[in-house]
Amino acid sequence: MYKYLLIVNDIEQQLEQGQFKAGQKLPSIRDLSLQYACNKSTVIRAFTLLESRHLIYSIPQSGYYAVQQRGASLQLPENRVFDFSSAAPDPELFPYLDFKHCVDKAFDMYKNELFIYGTPQGLPSLLRLLCKHLANYQVFTKPEHIHITSGVQQALAILALMPFPNKKRGILMEQPSYHLFIQLVESYQLPVHGIRRSPQGDIDLNHLEHLFRTEDIKFFYTMPRFHNPLGCSYSEHTKKAIAKLAIRYDVYIVEDDYLADLELDSKSDPIYTYDSSHVIYLKSYAKILFPGLRVGVAVLPPVLSDVFRMFKKVSDIDSPMLSQAALEIYIQSGMFERRKHAIRDAYSRRLQQLHRSLHTYNEDSYIVASPSQSGVHTHIVLHPHLPIPVLLERLQKKQVLIQNLTSNYLPSFEPLQLMNLSITRVSEERIDRGVSLIANEIKHLLKQGRRV
Repeated sequence: MYKYLLIVNDIEQQLEQGQFKAGQKLPSIRDLSLQYACNKSTVIRAFTLLESRHLIYSIPQSGYYAVQQRGASLQLPENRVFDFSSAAPDPELFPYLDFKHCVDKAFDMYKNELFIYGTPQGLPSLLRLLCKHLANYQVFTKPEHIHITSGVQQALAILALMPFPNKKRGILMEQPSYHLFIQLVESYQLPVHGIRRSPQGDIDLNHLEHLFRTEDIKFFYTMPRFHNPLGCSYSEHTKKAIAKLAIRYDVYIVEDDYLADLELDSKSDPIYTYDSSHVIYLKSYAKILFPGLRVGVAVLPPVLSDVFRMFKKVSDIDSPMLSQAALEIYIQSGMFERRKHAIRDAYSRRLQQLHRSLHTYNEDSYIVASPSQSGVHTHIVLHPHLPIPVLLERLQKKQVLIQNLTSNYLPSFEPLQLMNLSITRVSEERIDRGVSLIANEIKHLLKQGRRV
């Protein structure tokens, strides 16, 4: 590693750990050059980079000072909070300097092209690269069938509103499902149907066929891999069966493969592999990079491409060109692949630790979901009479944050007695302590219930 980057990383870590408070003066250039055995110009380069990232500021003829981090005074210290509620990527695992290099390179490569409107479909060079990149996920397509969107959320909004060639209007989604898509469908007052997905991740294929045959369904929205919030995945048999039913009843499948990059099983293929004529494949880069990138990918059957492109154009003309150009360089350079493996391995270790801890503190207080080697979350099944809102409130007082799953269900569906646990914002060494707090509160409430 270059010496100036070493200085940057060390100072950034000290800022994050609170060793330098807001407004506190940093060591002088001379002192740091002696400490790191380097030239003063190397220290100045490090300070310049830290200043460009708004972590420090300079006062002429005085020195460099720490910047107050946004919301620092409002947040609880990290070592007090056990956040099992968030599925957002862990910022500690993101290589800021690598991606900043890609952004800088994008400015150099594309210059004026970044300051004009692009194309509704996406940056042409990125589309060609993604055509090769998606083949690694067993998604074989052509550049003209790939569409860049402002996150998968925009792709879902377009698909929900646009007409389909099967002339149907209804949307079918698993229960539970992605809460923001449920809100979107309800806000537009679109006809929607639900189908139960069991705590084990199974789906009743006979019931699915019945709904395809009897209801006015234009597409079925599903998360076959690492389902949110259950954490489970479909078997190969189920994925093949869904693909066959889609063709038989002319119903499209919207396959949200948002965690494809965390897959450890090389033989696990998406539904798209078994039928590309009725499957719309969605991929997110938010979970492996960061949500603010706002780059999603939609691979569409040719019959849907023109309509989707038109709706995309009237929606926002095009997606952010700078993000697209930076992502292209990030993938092309091999940085993405290296970072993917590092994040996948880190999350896999955390998930395995979570399952070990859940079993350690169980004592028949809950049922632990079947272990998964990868993904970002799992769930436990609670006693039928245990009051989940009370449990979540009690845990919050102990700084344990858990997601309330009510919003993951349509109003017509009764929520299952589940608790979802995500590992992206809890470090591996703190998972065991967090689970022990959860298990103790569950046992306490169960004892109270028995006494009543």
